Amino acid sequence: MTDKDYVAFIEKIKRKSGIDLSLYKETQMKRRLKSLYEKKGFQSFQEFFLAMEKDKCLYNLFLDRMTINVSEFFRNYQRWNILEKKLLPRLLNGKKHIKVWSAACSTGEEPYTIAMILAQNSLLEASYILATDIDEQAIKTAQIGIYPERALKEVPLEYKTNYFQQEGSFYHVKEDIKRSVTFRKHNLLSDRFETDFDLIVCRNVLIYFTESAKKELYEKFSKSLRRNGILFVGSTEQIFTPEKYGLKTIETFFYTRL
Repeated sequence: MTDKDYVAFIEKIKRKSGIDLSLYKETQMKRRLKSLYEKKGFQSFQEFFLAMEKDKCLYNLFLDRMTINVSEFFRNYQRWNILEKKLLPRLLNGKKHIKVWSAACSTGEEPYTIAMILAQNSLLEASYILATDIDEQAIKTAQIGIYPERALKEVPLEYKTNYFQQEGSFYHVKEDIKRSVTFRKHNLLSDRFETDFDLIVCRNVLIYFTESAKKELYEKFSKSLRRNGILFVGSTEQIFTPEKYGLKTIETFFYTRL
């Protein structure tokens, strides 16, 4: 495999899907995709792309590998507890509803976690939750709303009782929670961002992007927040100079728009 092979692959993928792989960290992405194509018996990115052109299942596998769909409910529970107990009252400030975006939502655990927190605080009915991802297959899984027990390992018992229906070894998200989330396909690196969000949650995704792509996203997220709105990022994605983006640290991994 040569660098030329990967560069040509990047160009073809961008034409086919609109996804610009050059904005992702090259070493990580090449390693991940090479592992996939070798497992499937291909010798190069060129061979892999030609096969994807004919095989939709293979193309979906590529998208799944590229987007790292690994998630769980209340991931890093202590962070969600801070959001619910300390920051949600600050966001509301007398209001009865909030506008939320779960960006790069994967298979739905994150936006459903948000919906459960809002429901627990009698805020769900009037609030708006948008959940987006680049992977249509992940969105379909999210809309079905059925999860293995391991995805619920950090869910408090009260939440598990109130918002899930257990069937065998799987848990079904209850219908009122499912109905409260609007799922949509969206490419963070190329699509337009909605505005006036009270809360944007984008966790464990930015680490895969180049520094220049991350800076652009921080700027876009900041502009998409209303004044005093909050950006919640992952545990390896701390923003060290938030003021450059019109943001200010209010808790570890939480930033407010100035």
